[in-house]
Amino acid sequence: MDPLTHGLLGAVTAKVVLGRRLGHSAWLIGATAGMLPDVDFFIGSSSDPLLNIEYHRQFTHSLAFIPVGGVLAALPWLAVSKLRSQWQWVLAAGVLGYATHGLLDTCTTYGTHLLWPFSPERSSWNLMTTIGPLFTLALLLGLIFSSVRKSRLPAMLALMFCAVYVGGAAVQRGRVEQSLAQIAEARVQQSGNQLMPAAVSRWEIFPTVGNPLVWRTLYQVGNTLYADRVRVPLTSEPLWKSGATMTQVEVADLTPEERSDPRVCRDFGRFRYFSAGWLARAPRDPSVLADARYSLQSDVFEPIWGVRFHPGQPVPTEWVARDRERKVSLREFWQEMIGTAEGYLPLKSAGTATTGTLPDSAGILSQQVVCRPA
Repeated sequence: MDPLTHGLLGAVTAKVVLGRRLGHSAWLIGATAGMLPDVDFFIGSSSDPLLNIEYHRQFTHSLAFIPVGGVLAALPWLAVSKLRSQWQWVLAAGVLGYATHGLLDTCTTYGTHLLWPFSPERSSWNLMTTIGPLFTLALLLGLIFSSVRKSRLPAMLALMFCAVYVGGAAVQRGRVEQSLAQIAEARVQQSGNQLMPAAVSRWEIFPTVGNPLVWRTLYQVGNTLYADRVRVPLTSEPLWKSGATMTQVEVADLTPEERSDPRVCRDFGRFRYFSAGWLARAPRDPSVLADARYSLQSDVFEPIWGVRFHPGQPVPTEWVARDRERKVSLREFWQEMIGTAEGYLPLKSAGTATTGTLPDSAGILSQQVVCRPA
């Protein structure tokens, strides 16, 4: 999530729990503690372009690190003489603010190492994007009114709204999950292919920016990846819109030169882990091995980031990022919100059945990649 939202959530949480004991200091401590875990963003190396994605949202975001991070966040405030006598509450505010960070990031699509060091899995509940205007605005208003009125009630109401928002997103995501088998079957029937939805080997569901109504689905059949959009109105049946089709890339698809370079093999495994195994070539530049989960456009695959390998070079891996090119069309966004966007179809428009099944979980690929020269 963005730093502002992290700071606001830490501030509002500390204000609700410790506002009576620490006054304005509670939310100030909570705000700084809520942003502190993202110091791991500055971990990087020019000789290892993937070092940042390996350690960002790792140990500093874990549950196990919360006590340590909370103490570190509180230490500067203990230098203030009037707060030193309330050291236990200052520490509590630091721990509370710090604890909100990893949990909030787990609600987003990128995931965090919440269970580090006990599990290598990246936990991701896929309920929010990294930008949530309503979520952020509710926290901001709650903090402002609590501070002006010297009351914890607005902050409490803001937290309640945020809890309802996340809970509602979970319900909506469940509706999309129920629709995924129908979407796979609809595509099969439209193409005339006899492949059944049971051949879906894995899948993921992602929210879109700032709303719980429009979602992105990604699933794999054979070595083909299908990315679609699903709109789930609150009071009517879901609709779907066909999107991009990509070819899944595995280690065997690397060139002999790439498989012969130990560092390329290692970095392929690291990027594969980061992208949860969703790998495809960028259509406009096949030299880029991209994270298939995210695209700059909804109808075609324009990867936001990926890697390019240069086997035999001192630094054989190049990080390719286009995230600064990401733009949200307000017109398209509004059309999808109100249901006037073109291309959306009823799930049963192709005569689909409702008995399709999906695997229990998409899974996160953490197994070791083994490269061998061809």
